[in-house]
Amino acid sequence: MAIISQGILGGISGKIGNVVGGSWKGIDYLRIMPASVANPQTPAQMDQRSKFITVLNFLQYLTVFLRVSFKLYAVKMTQFNYAMSYHLKNAITGTYPDYLINWSNVLISKGPLTKAVGTALSSPLAAQAVITWYDNSGVGDALATDKTLVVISDENNKESVYDIGGAVRSAGTITIDLPTYYSGDEMHAYLGFISEAGPAVADSVYVGTATIT
Repeated sequence: MAIISQGILGGISGKIGNVVGGSWKGIDYLRIMPASVANPQTPAQMDQRSKFITVLNFLQYLTVFLRVSFKLYAVKMTQFNYAMSYHLKNAITGTYPDYLINWSNVLISKGPLTKAVGTALSSPLAAQAVITWYDNSGVGDALATDKTLVVISDENNKESVYDIGGAVRSAGTITIDLPTYYSGDEMHAYLGFISEAGPAVADSVYVGTATIT
């Protein structure tokens, strides 16, 4: 039921059909109630929501990193949204409700710069990850001064750490310090490059997996 105050020309308080009247800071208003969804929990909706949460849990730690690593490909969307879209399409495995990240299909940077080759991953000391690669400076548009883009993901804790520009391509190696509670877990490592002056970025490569010492 609705009440019309101050006569027929006054404000409406209450609901008439799908129209609701009220007052905010002395201003009378009317608004239309949104149409209800007959079944907001359909199997298709639940399936998509489960995939979305799986990817979101992986990417939530990389928001700042993605602003750099996907900056050339975020057209009319944020870099984070581009990364969400890519991984929903390419980096999900399993069946509802047990979806997982397909680690080998993860892409943490994208661009035309010459990518890394000959990569390897190890953990020689406690809570450390060491990535190595061949120095392919001079191949294509690769320069010795290109900076590294690194992501290390801990599968058990569902967390990731990243490093931007911690080494140059010609160095052939980078050491990343990890939280001590990662020790004993499986990690997945990714390596990309960004040009020293920017904005050229290389597609990342999946370095592989190793147990964190």
